[in-house]
Amino acid sequence: MSVRNIRLFGDPVLRAPSAPIERIDDGVHALVRDLLDTVEPPGRAGVAAPQIGVGLRAFSYNVDGVIGYILNPVLVETAGEPVPTGEGCLSIPGVWHDALRHPYARVVGIDLDGDELVLEGEGLMAQALQHETDHLDGMLFVSRLPADARREAMRQIRESDWF
Repeated sequence: MSVRNIRLFGDPVLRAPSAPIERIDDGVHALVRDLLDTVEPPGRAGVAAPQIGVGLRAFSYNVDGVIGYILNPVLVETAGEPVPTGEGCLSIPGVWHDALRHPYARVVGIDLDGDELVLEGEGLMAQALQHETDHLDGMLFVSRLPADARREAMRQIRESDWF
């Protein structure tokens, strides 16, 4: 168990769709422990497996003091008109913009026992569910920005000290 380093914008693992987890083995158990440890520090609402270099469909979340995980999540429902929502990403440090997000989201996946797990929520939870499932599809939040905001975000990335 450990807090893993976060992969940064430009790392190919962040742009590749993640593979489904086909067998829950010791490696998947270790992945979940690492995801939970990595999402625990303050200021982290979610961590997707690709952000720690693993191309599998899994993420952890830390919303309103509740920490958890889901395997093979599928975004099955969103509701409400998308609204501009302030958003950042651990993989793009220091960049913060309004992305369009639905105020409600629901994902369905499984837990480590293979049992169905449903996560749903409004506000930050809805945003986290949408953001993390985007990661698993190889999409970063800057791709959801309007053209002018995307240009500004890319400028900020190019000028950052980490890029």
